Amino acid sequence: MTPQAPPRIRHVLFIRFKPEVEFDQIVAVMLEFLELRRRIAGIEAVEWGSNNSPEGLDKGYTHVVEVTFIDEQARDAYLPHPEHECFKTLFVPLLDDIIVMDFNLPS
Repeated sequence: MTPQAPPRIRHVLFIRFKPEVEFDQIVAVMLEFLELRRRIAGIEAVEWGSNNSPEGLDKGYTHVVEVTFIDEQARDAYLPHPEHECFKTLFVPLLDDIIVMDFNLPS
């Protein structure tokens, strides 16, 4: 029996920017988010977009970011990583609120 690979982790952020944040600031911070894949080992993918759901259930959250890690250890190394901490100094001041959830992807 071959050993099963550890599950990949999906790290999902639901973002509500402060009302005064400009579109250009959002684009700039999201481009920096994409750069984290190149700077931090263990990130498989980074995807983001703005809400376009017609349901009206977004509660004011305007953007979503999904980061896929190769495994739990990669996610755990990312959280305190200096590049992530540096990124947060740009990102966090723009936030009105954020929800972060992680889950295992099926193998």
